[in-house]
Amino acid sequence: MARRATTALAAALLSSTLLSGGVAWAQQQQEWFVPNQQQQQRPAQQPQRQAPQRQAPQRAVQPNPAPLPPGEQPPAAVIGIVDVPEVQRNSTAFNMVREEIEKRRQKLNDDLQREQARWREEQQALANQRSSLSPEELRSKERDLQERVTDAQRVFRDRSRGIEQAAQQALQEIEQALALVIRQVAASRKVNLVLPRPMVIYNEPPFDLSQEVSTQLNKVLKAVKVAPEEDPTPAASRPASSQGQQQKRN
Repeated sequence: MARRATTALAAALLSSTLLSGGVAWAQQQQEWFVPNQQQQQRPAQQPQRQAPQRQAPQRAVQPNPAPLPPGEQPPAAVIGIVDVPEVQRNSTAFNMVREEIEKRRQKLNDDLQREQARWREEQQALANQRSSLSPEELRSKERDLQERVTDAQRVFRDRSRGIEQAAQQALQEIEQALALVIRQVAASRKVNLVLPRPMVIYNEPPFDLSQEVSTQLNKVLKAVKVAPEEDPTPAASRPASSQGQQQKRN
């Protein structure tokens, strides 16, 4: 991490150096001349007019509060470190939730691709029937197909939103349990300040509480129930949908 920070700082300094070098090079280019060409006399520079000085706006006078009475001094810091991504990788509940959510997303993607293939087939079939249909029949079939596609797209959006909400609910349950476990482990080790791993550049192994937190979390929370999906079947895939809409229209 220190090396990345040093590299980023060096890149920023290098970029600044290149920019400032480019400005100096451009200023030098203005003083050069091209040989074998008539040198034009430069007009005398006109003295620059000084802009009228503007008065700085008056700042509001900040109140000077009285000093507070002496408070209680915080205790000496006893630091512990927790690698949350590592705890998640070792958590059985987190892995179960991840696998379930990935399974639902994959099924949603498969259903969407299958429905899109059906829409393309129906559009092609309707295009082939164009010459044998009257204008009213053609408009009716096109309108019916568009309504079913719009309805199916809404269902897919609702399913995707439901999957994400179920994932958020499950993760919130894991986060609550993780916060409780971190406090328990910290209290058992007499730790009063816990830092996440990304904020620490270097530490000795005894400061790391990740393994203890992982073990305790698996004891406290072995599984999390993910909310089930309400209706995974898109309306466009129901065989009676087009007939129902046609009857309703008639």
